[in-house]
Amino acid sequence: MGRCIATHFKTARSRTRRNHWHTPGACRDLPSGRANPLGDIPQSGPSVRGTSAVVEADAAYDKFVEDNLRRNYIGHFMHGMVGMTGFRLVNTPTFVPAYLHSISGSDFWVGIGTSLQQLGMIVSPIIGASQIEHRRKVMPISVTLGLLMRLQILGLAISGWLLSGPPALFFALLFLFLLGLFQGPQRVAFQLLLAKVIPIRLRGRLQAWRNLIGGLIAALLSYFAGSWLVANHVLGNGYATTFFVSFVLTSLGLSALQIMMREPEPPTVRARTRLRERVKDFPALLREDKGFAWFMVARTFVMGSRIGQPFLFLYAAYVLGVSAEIDPVRFGTTLAVLSFAYMGADTITNLIWGYLSDRQGFRSTFLLSTAINVAGIASLMLCNSIETFAIAFFLIGAGQSGFQMSTTNIVLEYGHPHDVPMRMALSNTAEGAIGGLAPLLGAGLVVLWGYEAALWAAVGAMAVALAIGVLKMEEPRRQARR
Repeated sequence: MGRCIATHFKTARSRTRRNHWHTPGACRDLPSGRANPLGDIPQSGPSVRGTSAVVEADAAYDKFVEDNLRRNYIGHFMHGMVGMTGFRLVNTPTFVPAYLHSISGSDFWVGIGTSLQQLGMIVSPIIGASQIEHRRKVMPISVTLGLLMRLQILGLAISGWLLSGPPALFFALLFLFLLGLFQGPQRVAFQLLLAKVIPIRLRGRLQAWRNLIGGLIAALLSYFAGSWLVANHVLGNGYATTFFVSFVLTSLGLSALQIMMREPEPPTVRARTRLRERVKDFPALLREDKGFAWFMVARTFVMGSRIGQPFLFLYAAYVLGVSAEIDPVRFGTTLAVLSFAYMGADTITNLIWGYLSDRQGFRSTFLLSTAINVAGIASLMLCNSIETFAIAFFLIGAGQSGFQMSTTNIVLEYGHPHDVPMRMALSNTAEGAIGGLAPLLGAGLVVLWGYEAALWAAVGAMAVALAIGVLKMEEPRRQARR
């Protein structure tokens, strides 16, 4: 019976990669010395014995997913279109760096702020995954984490309105750190939700269309925020007003998902394990799947490009000779144009990334987007007009769009479904660690040798990532077909 069930799990795992994430039923109480077909993963849930019971449990799960697919598809579409639009206003490399520079007057504090947001993501994904992977339903904790993230953006807005100078800087840094702290487990939870209810064959196009429309809204909002809210100091502080708009949009997106979402309960889940014991499993996760291990290395080098990302807009403003203090209208227009170009790239290229990912796999998207990112940052250092800077920002935005789509989805396809939360946690923790260190190094390079030094370091890191991706990183769907 063990061999038969093991064969079923191999088939189910292959079907999972083609269809959607699900947790197949488990065989427990194996005779002593027999290999667990799930790789010695402790299970929690009803005992499922015999292949017919396993197939029935899988079939019931699949039916729930298909019956609620339209509703869940719409819910995730609305959440991504509206909610992620708000987050784009905060995460684009224009508004937050410009805001930190405006209240501190220092490139150093711009690097510190970006670093603190990433540092908040170092440990929290692992803690979050350990609190999620044993749950049959993760929607309640996902909503809680989403609310906590949004409160940090509201805090940025309120502190910007009420404070100035060092107090404003202190609270901005605090809220950015807390934003990263809650963003780590929130990303694990929401990607797990997506994997549970959206078949793999539809994930690329879902994210392509929601990012297309959301990106268009974000691009228009970013132009409006820069050219009017920031330039005219609306409500006393245009940056704070922009962050409040972000808070409203992200809250609407979360509400839409909460209303529409119907989450299935898997037949079994991993038994709850102490965090210390799960951390000990990390070497095995990397050792057992070389494709995932090399993906981690490549992604880490791409995250090393954060050494220059906080300074992209500041470098453009420096070359163009624009200053918020001397000419706030021209500064606001420049901020608007480059933000629009960056987010507009997300709008235009997401359909390409989505359909490419569905047809060729997310590895292809990762490689092509990294190559475009290298070209974008390298070309930035050749620019001398707002038009050429807009083209460079467009390339960088296109590359970042493909990178985000590929890295958040390809990690779902490696290894066993039971390990999805912890694989995402491990991946996000590595991202937070490198993403936190890189801006600090970038700030040091800028202080010592200028903006170009940080930008060239970013190009070098991504070039290494591209080489690793081409030579070492495997496509998980190709592994599934073997």
